[in-house]
Amino acid sequence: MPGPTDCSDEKAKRQSSPSRRKFIRDASVAATGFFIVPRHVLGRGYIAPSDKLNIAAIGVGGKGRENLDLAFNKGAETIAALCDVDDRQAVRARKAWPKAPYYRDFRQMLDKEGKRIDAVIISTPDHMHAVMAMPAMQLGKHVYLEKPLTHDIYEARMLTEATKKYRVVTQMGNQGSSGDDTRKVEAWVQGGAIGEVSRVHVWTNRPAWPQGVDVPAGNFEIPKELDWDLWLGTAPARPYTPAYLPAIWRGWVDFGTGALGDMGCHFIDVPFRALRLGYPDAVECSVGSVYNGFFEPTYYSDSYPPSSKIHIYFPARENMPKLEMIWYDGGIQPQRPEELMPGEPMGEWDGGMIFEGSKGKIMAGLFGRKPTLLPTRVMKQTSLPEVKAPLVERGATGHQTQWTNACKKGYGAYTSSSFDQAGPLTETVLMGNLAVLSYNIRIPGKQREAAFPGRKKLLWDGANMRIANFEEANRFVKRTYRKGWSL
Repeated sequence: MPGPTDCSDEKAKRQSSPSRRKFIRDASVAATGFFIVPRHVLGRGYIAPSDKLNIAAIGVGGKGRENLDLAFNKGAETIAALCDVDDRQAVRARKAWPKAPYYRDFRQMLDKEGKRIDAVIISTPDHMHAVMAMPAMQLGKHVYLEKPLTHDIYEARMLTEATKKYRVVTQMGNQGSSGDDTRKVEAWVQGGAIGEVSRVHVWTNRPAWPQGVDVPAGNFEIPKELDWDLWLGTAPARPYTPAYLPAIWRGWVDFGTGALGDMGCHFIDVPFRALRLGYPDAVECSVGSVYNGFFEPTYYSDSYPPSSKIHIYFPARENMPKLEMIWYDGGIQPQRPEELMPGEPMGEWDGGMIFEGSKGKIMAGLFGRKPTLLPTRVMKQTSLPEVKAPLVERGATGHQTQWTNACKKGYGAYTSSSFDQAGPLTETVLMGNLAVLSYNIRIPGKQREAAFPGRKKLLWDGANMRIANFEEANRFVKRTYRKGWSL
């Protein structure tokens, strides 16, 4: 199998040829329409083959297998191709859909199966999301992409713009955005139930994997079932170690986006919608550290810190005032509201959120679950605004099938977390990580107080994707890919 550099060079040659351009054009046209066989021809209870989506999946173990099962929807759609760089992760999916061609390299899959697939589900480590989604969209394929949408801010902006350019149906895998409770909190806040909201606290119990640790030591043989070079993809080359996969890649800066990237698109999605947030204008943070036996703490640049507290500031918008959003992870939580009784739980076991308004407070759990006014006793005495935003339509069993139904209707059909919505949300989440990664950049020759500019408030120019007052931080807006990879 060719390495990324060889394959990319060859792909560039193919893209420049008339036949390649014709293939992309024909595939794009094919993805926008369906040739429907009337149901009465097949009889009641049967689904016409042309009524089914042909879905390809990249990353088919773990969450990928779950997404496949839900999108397959008991045979309502066709799983047309499977792809994974690790054969061990693909065992169950290959048994479930033995007729689906199997690939290790997603580029080969798109090249060979592009004419017969309508949509692609991507459930891989974060660092590969954008480079997998973009070529699928360029071929006119509808895309379901796991959260966070991308690894860095620039990639999120590019995918958001690509949705409109290539006119495909998109959905990010933050399934709570299709839930009733998300809409309920949105209706309460926008309906004025707690007045003007000026501060929101959001917290999670993640990470549930190692963070704040040094690069693993040891020499390990690459398993024969794994294509390590393809797994690394856009990331810098490094020796294989089982400490990076399958799921523990989340804590490593080159591959994942840490606790914030993992859970931020779930938790922050609720206030992002309810408060009509756009680009933040500033961010600051403090992070947990590991002491090495001396008086100076140790920070590891390869992994995210064990805990963090991040302040993200938003300007006034529409009829809403300035807002401060405070994110907590690694076991840190906000102070209990005085309206909450001593024996009442704060949020849920895995985290929560609290909206502070001029007339009261709202508390909820993950996805906005179990929302309640504070103090909780006033819930029985208050008439709350009704939900107006669309929910998952009847006939859909969830977030994934909402997307497959929308794919059949075509570009413009509603999905709860289309890239138009998910892209700006992801940028906000990744703004917190930019602050975390900037925290320990040291300027040589400066006195201690001035040596770490990243520990001050960073001013963000959202339209131009730049930190205005600390140039070094802008390295985290857009990564440098390994040679042979591009977006």
